[in-house]
Amino acid sequence: MAASMLCRRTTALCRTLKGFSPSTTALFANSQCPLQLQTASYNPRPLRVNIRDPYIPDKNSEKTPEWQKTARHDRKLFGRYGSASGIDPASLWPSHEELDEIIAEEKEWNPPLKVMLKNIEAREKEETAKRLAKEKLIAANMAKMPKLIADWRREKREAKLKQKAEKERRRMLLAKARERFGYMVDHRSHKFKEMMAEVEKDEKKMRKQMKRRLKEEQVAGDDAPPAASSSSSS
Repeated sequence: MAASMLCRRTTALCRTLKGFSPSTTALFANSQCPLQLQTASYNPRPLRVNIRDPYIPDKNSEKTPEWQKTARHDRKLFGRYGSASGIDPASLWPSHEELDEIIAEEKEWNPPLKVMLKNIEAREKEETAKRLAKEKLIAANMAKMPKLIADWRREKREAKLKQKAEKERRRMLLAKARERFGYMVDHRSHKFKEMMAEVEKDEKKMRKQMKRRLKEEQVAGDDAPPAASSSSSS
């Protein structure tokens, strides 16, 4: 505080001297201005601690702030005034609960060297296991890559063929609709949709008949006598 006051006074003096003319400044320098002498000889008094009559807050008073009634403030008073503060040093010692919290915090933030080495080893093992699992997964996916590419190409080829078949089927249906109605029909019209329903119904019926015929031929083939074997035996 004293140093800052001295700096402010020196700055004010320099500003004052700048406002004077060179002759006036020389006059002040030769006459030894009292302000300069006062600034040069300034020696602030040190702040002294009142140990004989220290301020001890009354905890029973309502006017005393709550922060002056805490154990933390009592520790500050005892550290500043010592026994003159009238505080029992035994009351400043932390309780069992506070000691347990301090010990737990110390173990958490400043564990022993063995525990730190053990934690580092466990973390390195975990990172190694994760890296090996990732490499194993990458290797497995790379091994599956040719099959995945082949499947993707097959699905793409099948989709293209299906799209081509659908396009050809629509072209045939449009030609059939034109033949039936005598003019070009839009595939989004109601007439075209009705005709598609009829065609799908007929195709479904034909597939059912073909399936039944194949089943009958298969049953007939199973019931037929083995002609080749009977002729060879005779």
